[in-house]
Amino acid sequence: MEKRASPLGAHLDDLAEHFASAGYCREHSRFQLRLAAEFGHWLSRRRLPLEEMSLERRDAFVRDRVRQRGPFCGGTGFFEALCEVFRRKGLIVVAPPVDRTPVKRLVDGFDLYLRQERRLVAVTAVRYAATVEDWLRNRFGDGPATLSSVSAADVIAYIQRQSTTLGRMTAKLMVTALRSFLQYARYRGYIRRDLAIGIPPVAGWSRTAIPRGMPQQHIRRVIACCDRRRSAGRRDYAILLLFARLGLRAGEVTSLTLEDIDWGKGILNVRGKAGASQLPLPADVGEAIAAYLKRGRPSSVSRRVFLRAYAPATGLKTPGGVVAMVGRTLKRAGIDSPRRGSHQFRHALATEMLRRGASLGEIGELLRHRNVQTTTIYAKVDLTALRTLAQPWPGGQR
Repeated sequence: MEKRASPLGAHLDDLAEHFASAGYCREHSRFQLRLAAEFGHWLSRRRLPLEEMSLERRDAFVRDRVRQRGPFCGGTGFFEALCEVFRRKGLIVVAPPVDRTPVKRLVDGFDLYLRQERRLVAVTAVRYAATVEDWLRNRFGDGPATLSSVSAADVIAYIQRQSTTLGRMTAKLMVTALRSFLQYARYRGYIRRDLAIGIPPVAGWSRTAIPRGMPQQHIRRVIACCDRRRSAGRRDYAILLLFARLGLRAGEVTSLTLEDIDWGKGILNVRGKAGASQLPLPADVGEAIAAYLKRGRPSSVSRRVFLRAYAPATGLKTPGGVVAMVGRTLKRAGIDSPRRGSHQFRHALATEMLRRGASLGEIGELLRHRNVQTTTIYAKVDLTALRTLAQPWPGGQR
């Protein structure tokens, strides 16, 4: 009996090209192509047009396949890829509906407000939105989000519960995000009372702590443990050098695009909290990025410099992925650091610059501080200079 051609036959080549460009391995691509062909036959037997694909029909196909062949493995990447191919060809396709709960709709509106009206940078907007979404889900779940039923006592009780497991700075961010959301909710008319004013700040005094940066020998050990024989190792090596040599933030690294590197002038364009700025690109950092681009970066349509290590080959979405990479590298290097994130590289760079005689102004310029007062915290790590200011203890030695 002759095997029937798939109704999707005219699109399978484009589908295969889509999987290849996304960086999927050959075996995965073949499996997803077989699923797509089966889906086409399933639609044809039911006399359903290809151009009216939907999540409901995808789920019905999966249920039928499970009944006939047992547990379904392999994911539903074939469906998302089909929708993308059909959209690219200009065919009429019912876009897969997005499951947006009342909480999600509120958070999406808040995120848009932060970016467009408050003009917050993307990294800050993402963190605020994630904090607010966690609170709203804790309060309303997937049901209606009736903000009029919320009181200041409810918000304070949530903050008190969460603060027991959070650091001081994270707790401060949580309070700021919730206040900002409550102000937004009043602005939109979701609530009548000004609940934000009733939320007390997290106790803490500015510039009282000493910045904690890793010793330079630990930084060298962390960078050296990257396996540059592998593409992921080349990527991680370049990212760690950006942290150690230029003091970039995790969000600034994830948002770097290919256009941000001016190879001719040796300049790196950085978009951070203080807006866009230009930094000189050190030779070793440039060489590390070039090595990754030539022999490590997967083929992709994405213009982000640093991509995911596994398919799909898209840009790193959030700073969280970079922070997690730092934590894994610290563990692999055998360094027991009280902090696992990338900011300690930034502190270490400032401390080392101060030790070598750089002024606070020069440090602030490199770290791109918006407020000069932020840089003054590093004066406390220059213990040699501080000793000259210390008064002798009565009856003791200086």
